[in-house]
Amino acid sequence: MTQQLSTVVLMCGLPGAGKTTYAMGLVQRGFTRLSIDEAVWQRIGQRDAGLALEPEAYDRLKEEVRLEQRRQLIELMQAGRDVVIDYSFWSRTARDDYKALIEHHGCRWELIHLKADPATLKHRLAVRNAEHGANCVTVDESLFARYLANFEEPRGEGEQVFVQSST
Repeated sequence: MTQQLSTVVLMCGLPGAGKTTYAMGLVQRGFTRLSIDEAVWQRIGQRDAGLALEPEAYDRLKEEVRLEQRRQLIELMQAGRDVVIDYSFWSRTARDDYKALIEHHGCRWELIHLKADPATLKHRLAVRNAEHGANCVTVDESLFARYLANFEEPRGEGEQVFVQSST
């Protein structure tokens, strides 16, 4: 009996582009979703909604979760499961690293790049920032400007691009 080839979808885009919404659609189709934001929130956000970690501590926790989820991804691929990784994949280095990992385990990847203009992103973030929950990580103006400046847009990486509108 031949093992089913897993598909791993890498979500890519700026905050507010719709990555989690898209990923949740894949979950409805049977994909397992991995999300750093959700895992971090489960560890600290549920205990105290007002809890704020120092940036260095938050970055350490995110890296710890990323490594755990990377191991979980390998286990899921070995089990023949389809996976959607709900990260921003803002750097080409990170995207290339995950693509190589996926191919090394004999699976196939899809890179989904969700794009939206800055005004649409800011509007969506303003709405999201007023909410509470695992998928509502607050992104203020300063953080948004950093994301905008540092995002390495995929070009020629086998990406599928979907442009999101404000409607």
